[in-house]
Amino acid sequence: MRTWREFLETVEALRTELAARLQRDTGLSPSDYAVLLALSEADGHRLRSSDLAAACGWERSRLSHHLARMERRGLIRREECVTDSRGAEVVLDRTGADTFRDATMPHLTAVRELFVDALTPEQLAAAGDIAAALRSRLG
Repeated sequence: MRTWREFLETVEALRTELAARLQRDTGLSPSDYAVLLALSEADGHRLRSSDLAAACGWERSRLSHHLARMERRGLIRREECVTDSRGAEVVLDRTGADTFRDATMPHLTAVRELFVDALTPEQLAAAGDIAAALRSRLG
């Protein structure tokens, strides 16, 4: 149980510090960054709402509320799906792409400082192995 608690507390502390730095350095929340990352990696920088929700690991209602806020800020836009008029696609807007590009280096610098540089190469490899083993048990 000690190891489990240590793991949970460390993950939460890392997430909290990374979120604070992301917000301070870029004005983006971790949720904003997750959406922009998924869209930046998608073909044509667009995804159906259901696919974006799955990529972020969110419920569709959470995604819908968050997208409304991002749309008001000009980071994304929603368009009718050309292949299915019942659905909508979320599209990475130019402002969103620029914002994501500008946020990537500060965010990766923080990840390196707080996670990568804190571990030896062997510990980093072990952390990757542990994460993969845990994830494989979750399906």
